[in-house]
Amino acid sequence: MIVSLVYRVTRKLLSVPVLLLRRQVAKDAELLVLRHENAVLRRQLAGPVRYGPADRLWFAALSSLIPRRRWAQVLPVAPGTVLAWHRRLVARRWDYSKRRSRPGRPPTTRAIKELVRFPEHQKPSVR
Repeated sequence: MIVSLVYRVTRKLLSVPVLLLRRQVAKDAELLVLRHENAVLRRQLAGPVRYGPADRLWFAALSSLIPRRRWAQVLPVAPGTVLAWHRRLVARRWDYSKRRSRPGRPPTTRAIKELVRFPEHQKPSVR
């Protein structure tokens, strides 16, 4: 019982510096998001803002450093948009399109073709 209490107190005391460092990292990440947003806006002065794949990657990477409850205030897009980017990325990564040779039914093996052409009672002798 006393060991459990000491463990909990020690853990709480050690989590305080982590929280302070986390806050600083989150602030730095917010500043980086704003700087990148300014760079994108300067790049695209005329017309609607279009985020390229590199911009999306940057915002998604920085969003992991920012607490989720602050996403709506910090990110230039809705929090659901960042999550949708991630879903599309994962779906593209795991669609197994590289494994597929071609669409449709796989080719029939030669042994099955021979059986279809020559039933057992008419099968030619093989020497």
